[in-house]
Formats: sequence, structure tokens, C-alpha cells
Amino acid sequence: MWTPEGVAFLLLALVLGLAIGFMIARKVLTNKTLVDQERIQLLESHAQTRATELVDGARKDAERVLKDAELRVKDDLFTRREQFNREIESTRSELREQERRLEKREDSIEQKQQTLTRKERNVEQSQRKLTERNEQVDKRSQELEDLVREQMSRLHDLSGMSREQAEKTLLENLEHEMTGEIASRLQKHEDRYKAESEQKAREILATAIQRYASPHTADSTVSTVDIPSDDMKGRIIGREGRNIRTFEKATGVDVIVDDTPGVVIVSAFDNVRRETARLALTKLIQDGRIHPTRIEEVVAETQKEIEKHLMELGKAAVDEADVGAPVHEKLVHLLGRLRFRTSYSQNVLRHSLEVAHLCGMMAAELGLNAQLARRCALLHDIGKAADHEMEGGHPKIGAELAKRYGENDRNVLHAIAGHHDDITVDHIYTVLVAAADAISASRPGARRETLEKYVKRMEELEAVACGFPGIEQAFAIQAGRELRVIANSHKTTDDDAIKICRDIARAIEQQLDYPGEIKVTVVRETRSVEIAK
Repeated sequence: MWTPEGVAFLLLALVLGLAIGFMIARKVLTNKTLVDQERIQLLESHAQTRATELVDGARKDAERVLKDAELRVKDDLFTRREQFNREIESTRSELREQERRLEKREDSIEQKQQTLTRKERNVEQSQRKLTERNEQVDKRSQELEDLVREQMSRLHDLSGMSREQAEKTLLENLEHEMTGEIASRLQKHEDRYKAESEQKAREILATAIQRYASPHTADSTVSTVDIPSDDMKGRIIGREGRNIRTFEKATGVDVIVDDTPGVVIVSAFDNVRRETARLALTKLIQDGRIHPTRIEEVVAETQKEIEKHLMELGKAAVDEADVGAPVHEKLVHLLGRLRFRTSYSQNVLRHSLEVAHLCGMMAAELGLNAQLARRCALLHDIGKAADHEMEGGHPKIGAELAKRYGENDRNVLHAIAGHHDDITVDHIYTVLVAAADAISASRPGARRETLEKYVKRMEELEAVACGFPGIEQAFAIQAGRELRVIANSHKTTDDDAIKICRDIARAIEQQLDYPGEIKVTVVRETRSVEIAK
């Protein structure tokens, strides 16, 4: 335990130790301070010496720089003074040149002014002379008018007619005398223009036909499927006819299985369906597995192949025709369907391509847009791909479909709707498409008919002509491309023959259906026969 005396002694010792330590520390610090002061004084004297040296060096450098600057300024001032003197001399030269030019111009202006002054005096003299001459002319005109009135008055007194009556009589006589000459000249010019236009049209058509030589495009419209044996017919029919019923329901066609050996006939109004059914039936016969489930699988597979094939055919046709802007996919698909459509046994897709090439050539000959002409011609029969699904003729259907699927060009729509003269033709491309369509349809071998249809068409053609009064006989020649009509010369005149020819052509257009064009020729002649004895 600590005692109070021990604690007091300890505190006293601690206080004495602190006092002694403080004194010692103060002594040490005092000595250190004296040393630092001496060091600082040495550094200050050294710094002052260094500063003095730096100031002297800087003063010398400044004096040198100042002298250099003064020299450069003097040199620059001298250079600028010389340059300024040169510029002043150049400006003085330019001013002296301008003064000379101005003096020349002033001289020229003075000469012009003198010339204008002389001309003004001449004009004034001419005006005075003209005024005097006008006064003389007016005086003479007044005298002539008085003389004419006097003569007119005498003529009225002698003829007994007024001025209006005399003018009317004179104009009537003049019109009567000039009518024949005017008609002759009009007829002459009309014949010349008609001959020139016909010659030009023939050259264009001949050039187009010669440049494009298409193969005959007649195709068969009968679809038959060969079978290896008669036992296959029974497998196609199936038990109680379930196979053939399933096939007909899946394809939408009629399958005719008769006694004809080795053949099964596929019949359908839609040529695409008929082709799909033919291919599907061929696959089933090759596979040998014929039952309802397999039939549905093969038909579905064949339909996909046909759709793909139609798109490929349509794209190939568009590429071949080179129609410019892209064609809508639906129109491409419809073009592919035309591959399986025929008109008078002529394949419609090949016919459309032929018309496109012919139309493009004729348009190029006339300086028109050949790509637009080929586009109009390629799509002109597009309605035939859907005419069994929509009401109306194929021109109207085709125009509606083309407009629906993005064909906004009026030339294209008008060519589709008017290539059979169903509407008023007022577009040049429609005329070209109609001409190329007639050329393609009239190629030898392009279209064929049965003998019965051919004979019936010839008889109907001759019957239409014989139904007009004054017609004795009518003959259809050149496979129905021309109709020769013999008119009775005692019952008709030349004017009647012209009218009858036009009426027969209109009647044929309204009453008959025919490919291409038919030329109508009415022959009227008078024969006088005498026998010398």
C-alpha cells in the first residue's frame, strides 16, 4: 500500500524531473537556434550575391535583345517602305492607264453622240416625209372609198340586189365551183396518207414478225395416264370404289376408267387440277400402294409441287419478257397457271410471251417504251387464269386482277381491258397489243380446230354476209381469214357496196367468235356482153 508520504515524495520527484528536463530542452533549443541563425545569415548573403549576378546578366541580356529588336524593326521598316513605294508606283501606273482608257471612251462617246444626233435629224426628216405620205395615202384612200361606194351604188342599181344578197350569191357560186376541187384534193391527201401509213404499218409488222420466229404453240388438251396392266384399274377403283372416290374428292377431277386398254382418262375443267391429278395418279401407279390415306398424302405433296412449279414458270416468263419493274407474286402465280391453259389448242403462256416480244419490237420501231409494251402484252390474257372463278370476260377479269395486285399504270390496265375492242381504244399500247395478239393467233399452226368447228365457222361466216339485201354470193377463203362477197350490180350502187361492206364487218364482230381478223371484200361489177355476127 502506498503511504501519503510516499505519494508526496513521488509527486515531488516527478515535478523536479519535469523541471530539469524542461531546462535541458530549452538549453538545447537555444543552442540550435543560434546555429540556424548563423546558417540563415550565410544563405542570405550567398542569395544576395547570386541575385546581384542574375540581375546583371538579365540587364545585359535585355540590352542585347533590345538592340536586336531595334535592328529588326529598322530592317522591317525599310522593307515595308520599299514595298509601299512599289505599290504606290503600281497604283499610279494603273491610274494613268485608266485615265487613258477613260479618255478613249470619252472620245468614243462623243463620236457616238454625234452619230446619234445625225440619226435623230434623219429620223425627224423621215417622220416628216412619212407624215406627208400618210396624209396623201389617207386622201387617196378616201377618194378610193368614195369611188368604190359610187361604183357599188351603180352596181346595186344595175343588178337590183342588195350587198348581202350579192355576197351570198357570190359565196354560193364560189363554194359550188370549189367543192369538186376541194373534195378531189382531200381525197388525194387522204389516199396518200393512208398509203404511207399502211406501208409503214406493214414494215413495222413485217420487221417484228421476221425478228421473232416462235415455234408452233399448239398443245393437247386431253390428259391420259398409262397403266401397266388391267389389274391396276381395279386397284385404282378400290373396294366398292373407295379409292377412286377419295382420289376424285382430293383432286376435284373426274377419273374415267373404261374398257380402253392401258389408259385411264383424267377429266377436269381446271387444267391445273387436271395436271395435279395426272401427276398424283402417275406417282400412285409407280408406288403401287393405293389406298385412301396414301392417296391424300400423294395428292397433297403433288399440289405443293405444282404450286412451286407454277411460281417457277411465272418467274421464268417475267424474266424472259423483261418487263422492267417487279411483278406481284400473285400475278406471277397466275402467269404460271396460264402454262396449263389453252385457247384454240394454243398454249396461253407461250402465246403471251410471243405477243410480248412482238409488241416490244413494234414499240421500239415506233420509238415507244419497249419494256412497258412487253409488260402490257405479257399480262393481256392474265384473266384467262381465273375466268372460271370470276364472272365476265377475260379482259375485264384480267384488268380487275392487275389493278388489285398493284398494276397502276393506265397503259397496262387499258391494254388488258381493251385488246379485244371491248372498250374504246385511246391508248397506243392497246393498239400494239391487239395487233401482236392477232399476229400470234394467225401464225400457221398456232391454233387448230376440229373439222366440224371449222366447217361450221365457214358456214356461219358466209350466212352473215348472205343475210344482207343485194348480196348474191359469199365465199369464205384463206381458212376464214377473208370473206369475198358478190353484190348484185342492178340492186346496189358503189356507195351501197361501201356501206354493205362496213355493215357486214360490224355484223361479224357482233355475231361471231373467231381468232385474229377477217377481211371483208365486196365486189360489184357491171358486165356488158354483145356478140358480133
